[in-house]
Amino acid sequence: MSSMIEVKNVSKTFGKGGSENKVLTDAGFEVKKGEFVSLMGASGSGKSTLLYLIGGLDREFEGNILIDGEDITKMSERKLSQLRLEKIGFVFQFYNLVQNLNVEDNILLPLTVKGKKRSELEPELKEILEITGLTEKRKAMPTELSGGQQQRVAVARAVLGNPEILLADEATGNLDSVSGTEIMNLFKKLNEKKGITILQVTHSADCAAYGNRTINIENGRIV
Repeated sequence: MSSMIEVKNVSKTFGKGGSENKVLTDAGFEVKKGEFVSLMGASGSGKSTLLYLIGGLDREFEGNILIDGEDITKMSERKLSQLRLEKIGFVFQFYNLVQNLNVEDNILLPLTVKGKKRSELEPELKEILEITGLTEKRKAMPTELSGGQQQRVAVARAVLGNPEILLADEATGNLDSVSGTEIMNLFKKLNEKKGITILQVTHSADCAAYGNRTINIENGRIV
C-alpha cells in the first residue's frame, strides 16, 4: 500500500523569546492508504496540534508533511486550500453546525459554497444520509437533534465529496458512551465501505481500539 500521510521530523514551538513552548519534537510516522490509525496521548501531549499541522490548518512548523506524496510545506496557500477541499475531511470535538440550516443543508454547505449544484449532489447525499442513519432526520434542525446525531451530521458533511482522508480530533469528546460508540462504529464503516483513510486523535483506549493500529504520543514525541 502507498503512503497517504507521511510525517517527517516535525517539530512545533509556540511563543518566542523567553516564553517558548515546544509541543512537538521530531515527530515521525506514516499512514498507508486505506488504514484507520489512532493517534493516542494524554491531554497536552501534542496530538491535536500534530493533526492540525497534517490538515494544513497551521503552517508554522519544522520538518515535512506529505499528503498522498505531495509535500504540503512546499505548496502555495491556494494549492493547499484546494488539497484540503478535495482530499481531506475534518471532524472536530465540537460539531460546528449552522443552527439555522437543517441537516441536509448543513451537510451540503461546503460543496455548495464551492459551486456544486444540489441536483448533482443528491445521489451522494442520499447515500451518506443512509450510511450515517440520518435519512429520517434530513429536514430536522440542529436544535432537534441529540449530541450524537449532530456529530453524525458533522461526519456526513466531512465525507460528502468522497475525500481520501478523514482527520478526526477527539470526535467523541462531547458525547456519552452510547453516542460515542455509534460514532466510532460509523468511522469503522466509512473506512471499510468507502475506503477512506482515517487518522483520529483520542485520549481513549476504547476509541483507539477501533483503528487498525495505534500510534502513541507523549510530551510531543512519538513513542
